Order: sequence, then C-alpha cells, then structure tokens
Amino acid sequence: MSRAGFYDKVDNALGGIRDDGLWKGERVITSPQGGTVDVDGAGEVLNFCANNYLGLADHPDIINGASDAMNRSGYGMASVRFICGTTDQHRTLESEIADYVRTDDSILFAACFDANGGLFEPLLGEGDAIVSDSLNHASIIDGMRLCKASRYRFATRDIDDLRRQLVAARSHHADNILIATDGVFSMDGYIADLAAICRVADEFDALVMVDDCHATGLIGPEGRGTPSLHGVSDRVDILTSTLGKALGGAMGGFVAARQSVVDLLRQRSRPYLFSNSLSPGLVGGARVAIKLAIEGDSRRERLNDNATRFRRLMTDAGFQLSGHGHPIIPVHLGEAEIATEMAARLLDKGVYVTAFSFPVVPRGSARIRTQMNASHHSDDIDRAVAAFIDVGRDLDVIGP
Repeated sequence: MSRAGFYDKVDNALGGIRDDGLWKGERVITSPQGGTVDVDGAGEVLNFCANNYLGLADHPDIINGASDAMNRSGYGMASVRFICGTTDQHRTLESEIADYVRTDDSILFAACFDANGGLFEPLLGEGDAIVSDSLNHASIIDGMRLCKASRYRFATRDIDDLRRQLVAARSHHADNILIATDGVFSMDGYIADLAAICRVADEFDALVMVDDCHATGLIGPEGRGTPSLHGVSDRVDILTSTLGKALGGAMGGFVAARQSVVDLLRQRSRPYLFSNSLSPGLVGGARVAIKLAIEGDSRRERLNDNATRFRRLMTDAGFQLSGHGHPIIPVHLGEAEIATEMAARLLDKGVYVTAFSFPVVPRGSARIRTQMNASHHSDDIDRAVAAFIDVGRDLDVIGP
C-alpha cells in the first residue's frame, strides 16, 4: 500500500465510524471536576458521567496535599523508578495502599491500564492458564495477550461456567491457574460475587486476581473494595486498582499482592520498568485521598442514597436499567444513534451524560452510563430524572 493509500484507509475508517453513529465526541470542561461542571458551549450542568464517586476531585485538602508535595519534591521525577525516580513518598504511598487493601505491599504504575498490562507476563508462562470473565476490562484482555499462558473465558458472573473452564484448564495440565475478574463490571453496574469465585478457586487450588478500579474508595467497609465487601481479602491473591477514580480522580494505578509478587513485578514488569515515576503532586494528593476515603462513611452513605433514589425514579418512569448495589446505573437504549441523540438533548437540559456504543459495548447494546456522585443532592437527582423523562418521551424510549 502506498503512503497515500494508508491515509485513504484511515479516512475511510473515520467515515465508517461517523456513518455508523459511533463517533465519540469530546466535551471541553472549563471548571474543576465536580457534581456540576462548566462545559464549553453548555454552561454549568449537572455531571452524571464522571468516576468521581466520592466527590473528591476538587477537594481542597487533596489539592493542598498535591501542592505541598510539589513544593517539597518538584514537578516531575524525570526518571523511571529503578534509575533515580523513587522517593520516600512513593514508598510511603505504596505502603499505605497495601494497608488500605490488606496486602503485604503494592507497586505503583502510571495507570491501572498499565498495571494490568504489565501484570500477567512476568508471573505466568506457557505451562500456566488464565480463566477470565468474558466482560473483563480491556486492560486485562490486553495484558493477557502479552502472556504465553493459555486463556479460557467464562460467562460473566456464571459460577457454573467458571467451574467448567477450570476443569478444562486442569485437564490440559496447567501448572498454575489464575482466575481474573473485574470487581465491578463498569459497563453494567454489577459487583462480582467474589465469595463464590473464591470458593470455586479453592476447589481447584487456583489463584484469584481482581481489578477493583470501580470499587476502591466506595465499596466495602471504609471503601476497601470488593474483597473486603465479601470478606475474602485474605483469599484474593492479586488486586489491581486506580488512583484515578474515587481516590481523587487524578492518575496512577497499582498492583497489591504478596511481597514476593510485588518484588517480581518490580524486576520484570515492563510498564513499570520503562515508565516515569508518578509525579510528586500525584503521590501527595493520593495519600490525602486515601485518608479521606477511610473517613468517608458519610460520603458513601450519601452516594448510596443518590443511587437508590435515581434507580427507583428511573425504573418507575419505565427506563431499562442494569446493575445492582453500585452507583454506576446504565440506561439501556439499544441503538447508538438513539443513545447519542439522548445524550445531546440531555446536555441541552443541563444534564451531562455520555453515550456508550461499539466498541466500548457490543453492537446493538448502546447505553448511557450514569454515575452518581456524593456531591449530588436529592434535588439534583430529581432534576436529572425529569430531564431523562422529557427526552425519553420525545425519543419514544419510554411511554407518555
């Protein structure tokens, strides 16, 4: 193919995305992240599409923590960790994360996508097997592809199918078997049944890995995550998560596990070895965010109240929802064009939401994924539901 042909191919791909109604636009926010945000061209709107579950992204204590850390240690580390990019604050944060999620130690990455991408290859090889939930996050899928272990998929939240896949892995004489699952399935709003997964793992002497990005800070006692919620923190072998959602909403991910696992990742995980250290500001802010999350029962209570209220009112109005027990509440619409149009009309009514369509979700299952926030009040919930009802009736998504 010629150089011109390459660019023709790119243009054709972009045209196909537009023609299929799958184009993902980006709105420009001109204010701090919060329960309301200022959106360029739309003004101040209610924000129902951020991962800012506890409302900490603009918390002054976190901002001050980040600022103090930069004043002390500078803007950036300009190095990877093993060369000259490790500070006492990096190690302190890793220790505090481990204490928070009840593991021996943790290791920081630029993002949880990198944590998952660099997890499997150093730990598992040709003679091993990974049994993965079919709706696991893309970062888990990409990480598994970099590893030579055999791969098996089980139907989402289907324990019987999990057992069948474990039987298949054992029948092929896998040396080590790792069950990989999201703690929360972010496109559907369901929490994984880790207690059942761990019981089955015990039957097969399998390891358990959990991506807890949409749980850390907001699920379980003191927001310690889905293993803590289900009482299996001691049984989960590897936990990956993020600092970029409930814990202040900035950047950074981590793997938390036994000391030996963390030590091996420090020696072999490529995203860790070849990426700059987290900047001092991110580290300082994250340390404050963890403290606020531990003390955040009132925020979690308000978050749960908001989710319960929104789910009840939207169900009464006739919308098709999914999920349970989590502030992610998807509104299922089916066609990408309808979801995109609904999101645009809701913004006109002062409610900022985002349409999700292929390839983020399967074709024909487009939705608007709403996310509650502890900064919202009951009046905000009522206003958002009223806007959904008005637009839903206009688009014949719900009845009159």
